[in-house]
Amino acid sequence: MSQLTTYFTSESVCAGHPDKICDAISDAILDAALAQDPHARTGIETVAGANKIALFGEIKTTADLNFEKIVRDKVRELGYTNPAWGFSQESEFSNDIHQQSPEIAIGVDADGAGDQGMMFGYACTETPELLPLPIALAHALARKIDRVRESGELVWLRPDGKAQITVRYQDDKPVAIEKVVAAVAHDEAISAEDVRKGIIEHVVTPVLEQYNFAVPADADIIINGTGLWHIPGPESDAGLTGRKIVVDTYGGYARVGGGAFSGKDPSKVDRSGAYAARYIAKNIVAAGLATRCEVGLAYVIGQPLPLMQTIETFGTATVSEAELHAFKDKLIDTSVKGITAKLDLRRPIYSQTSAYGHFGKAELPWEDIVPVN
Repeated sequence: MSQLTTYFTSESVCAGHPDKICDAISDAILDAALAQDPHARTGIETVAGANKIALFGEIKTTADLNFEKIVRDKVRELGYTNPAWGFSQESEFSNDIHQQSPEIAIGVDADGAGDQGMMFGYACTETPELLPLPIALAHALARKIDRVRESGELVWLRPDGKAQITVRYQDDKPVAIEKVVAAVAHDEAISAEDVRKGIIEHVVTPVLEQYNFAVPADADIIINGTGLWHIPGPESDAGLTGRKIVVDTYGGYARVGGGAFSGKDPSKVDRSGAYAARYIAKNIVAAGLATRCEVGLAYVIGQPLPLMQTIETFGTATVSEAELHAFKDKLIDTSVKGITAKLDLRRPIYSQTSAYGHFGKAELPWEDIVPVN
């Protein structure tokens, strides 16, 4: 019998990508607020452009926050320390954050959702993280690019970059890496040939070996498709909080909800609902109840309970649908209050989500695997 061959591509971006700069700033503000005030509510939007950083959005908190210091410290931490790049910790700063609307607050005060929307969570057995292989590898490549820059292993790298990977599947099982693409900002003194050699040797090869895959043929690896890239960050391409939602979730392999995550406190179900959906899906797969699982939730502003709760296992379930829902109900109360309490979300843990995805990181509570009796 012939095998069905398919391909799937996912991408990730480095922590210094313009959109990720904005996610990191928004989440740093959230964490700073939660560190002082666990009941803080935030919806922080950051915009970064050529030599400019601006804050917008809403907040309700007793915390005393130095917004400008948080922003400039984060930009410096991400490696933007050279004003010649057109963006740095010295860039022009403005703050237009306002108090949360009382029309939103009234619903949240009653433990209701801070907004309407639908959220999806996904898990599968393709990787140890129970994530699809393409996004797991793309994140690993982006993370490795950052690590070899930060460690000085590749001193010519600058703080911006992307990674993309194409996986070949046979009968829905990943069997080979078909294509690898990376784009990295680098010093003018380094040649394109040396950039290519360095990224393949120090990034691509060790990451693929870690996942037990062979490095593709040389012709199937593209490093800096335009030939060079010198100026990193918002000078070249403006950034915005929440614009990398596919990178943040499952790399396009599963459905995504209607809202982004960064800068939002747990009352915003765009974030907490998506984390709960992943928690349910991952535990279903980890418990051997399915090899693939997508969980859907939907909420309405001001109401505590989801209007929709679905579990799709794509024909891989080992138990009935009723048993899957019973498992879910024992695992977590999907009310806004129940999710927040179960996953202990009112603490400053969100900065670690702003790069390389929100899922697959063992230290985060929605990644916990727990026994259900």
